[in-house]
Amino acid sequence: MASQAKGAPQKSGIIGWPVSHSRSPLLHTYWMQKHNIQASYERCPVNPADDFRAALEAMAQDGFVGANVTIPHKETAFAAMDSRTEAAQKLGAVNTIVMREGRLLGANTDGEGFIASLEAGAADPDWRQKPALVLGAGGAARAILAALEQAGVGDIRLVNRTRARAEALAPSFGQALSVGDWQAREDLAKDCGLLVNTTSLGMQGAPALDMGLQNLADGAVVTDIVYTPLETDLLARARASGFVAIDGLGMLMHQAAASFEMWFGVRPQVDAVLRALLVEDLA
Repeated sequence: MASQAKGAPQKSGIIGWPVSHSRSPLLHTYWMQKHNIQASYERCPVNPADDFRAALEAMAQDGFVGANVTIPHKETAFAAMDSRTEAAQKLGAVNTIVMREGRLLGANTDGEGFIASLEAGAADPDWRQKPALVLGAGGAARAILAALEQAGVGDIRLVNRTRARAEALAPSFGQALSVGDWQAREDLAKDCGLLVNTTSLGMQGAPALDMGLQNLADGAVVTDIVYTPLETDLLARARASGFVAIDGLGMLMHQAAASFEMWFGVRPQVDAVLRALLVEDLA
């Protein structure tokens, strides 16, 4: 794979299928302008039937320094890398690619972005000392479980509508993780300082999450990783009950900031102006 020519305009982008809905170009273009970085961020649709490695090599030859990866390519990207970060290796999935000196480095910034979002949205870090309940067992849940484990949460409870899928995740994690039945989710929320919904329930076009919040610890943090809609039924009920509610925009912005730093060597700030731009775009 050819290396990018020195002095050539830098390119970055997001790879997915489809990718037209992505808000990532808005995020990264904002930061490029703010830090006076001469680069572009493009939507890069790659058909799952195509040769993924060949597509990446073509991008590198065209001046790309890196790319984000979204559905359905995160596992395919993992297999196509020359090397991977520890987080990507543990998760078996890549959401950020760095193209440097003819080689492809795969990273996963989802977990880092999730924890940064919690730290920004919850003034009291007390959630680390209490149990956490995670709903769902997909790729995002895996990244969040790893991040919670690394953050030192000693009691992580996982439930999924299909229990077998949650059980399949368990061997990748330590004794802090336990798997429960979906029907017992309200009981398992007892004394939890953090509730994380990674399922599609509550997304636009999907049913709301049917779950009472009465068993959560006082001051618990409730977060939904989706951002369409921005205010899900779960978050609205959490806020009305006096809990801290954090929407999915925080995770989106903070995981993107980690990617940006890997490509351009600058850690951009997640600020109110950027959030307002995203909220306006979603509307």
